[in-house]
Amino acid sequence: MKIHILYNFQSGPWGGGNQFLKALKNELEIQGVYEENPEKTDVVFFNSYPFGFEYFFDEIVKLKQEYPEKVMIYRLNGPISLIRGKDEEIDKIIKLFSDLFADGIIFQSNWCKEQNKKLFGISSKYETVIYNAPDNKIFNREGKKEFNPDKKIKLIATSWSSNWRKGFEIYKFLDENLDFSKYEMTFVGNSPIEFKNIKRIKPVLPEKLARILKEHNIYITASQNDPCSNALIEALSCGLPVVALNDGGHPELVQKGGELFKGKEDVIEKIEKVAKNYQYYQSQIPEFSIRKVAQEYYDFARKIYQDVQDGKYFPKRVDFSTRTNFYKMKLMILRWKIKNKMGAIKRKLWKI
Repeated sequence: MKIHILYNFQSGPWGGGNQFLKALKNELEIQGVYEENPEKTDVVFFNSYPFGFEYFFDEIVKLKQEYPEKVMIYRLNGPISLIRGKDEEIDKIIKLFSDLFADGIIFQSNWCKEQNKKLFGISSKYETVIYNAPDNKIFNREGKKEFNPDKKIKLIATSWSSNWRKGFEIYKFLDENLDFSKYEMTFVGNSPIEFKNIKRIKPVLPEKLARILKEHNIYITASQNDPCSNALIEALSCGLPVVALNDGGHPELVQKGGELFKGKEDVIEKIEKVAKNYQYYQSQIPEFSIRKVAQEYYDFARKIYQDVQDGKYFPKRVDFSTRTNFYKMKLMILRWKIKNKMGAIKRKLWKI
């Protein structure tokens, strides 16, 4: 059985989903089960909503029409509207596309699965939860600096996105209220604000990011409704205990490897608690193995593929009804794009 990931891979610093899928592809190649040509593969993995690459939707329809036995598995995060605080239309598009073409769904966390089902009724005959994992050749504990309680405690936060919901209200609060005679803090990534005390580093390549993480002691994340934060997983994999907002999939990932906070009222208290019990929290950090995750992806795909071979399941196919609903979905996409374009024009005119 061969697998293809239908995704526009990006080189250089990019979002967490891109970094995970690159690591997954690399591991599947190592295992000898990856196929570059989607027409020659048995199973196609499709990732969430392909922002800017909506023609991938058409590609799935074409593959389903020409190769009816091909299995399509949807890898879902979200709900997108909870992550962004808007764009509920995207989740409705994902729901419709899933109903029409997905033979199986991989949710990135239990929280992700529950919220997608609760808010949008997204589910499948074949579904599972598989957490993300980093490229372990890059994000590991090799070269991790030892914690020295007699020196300033080094905190770090990271985010590719500059959306305020990625935790910037809390980072701004820490910038103004953290005791910088005791702590120092670094932020790596894109930010909508300028910090006064927190050192900011622009987005860097994964290899450099891993080195920066290993120079720090505690990782902070305040992202809201984050289903399975790749940035959080990378930090944990580099041996950093975590102080995370008690929201989204964070509790599932952190487990006993850190503390969860509610908001401004207790974030500094939780930082101090982790600092005082550093060795304990570091010893409790869970493991995230890309090799194990790739095997889980393969095993899930294999189950569906084998059921198809045994006549226990027939992959979703393209018929008149499917095409009609697909065109309806494309109209939804067009309306959403027009709405966003008009919003951007209004914001530009307002600034003028």
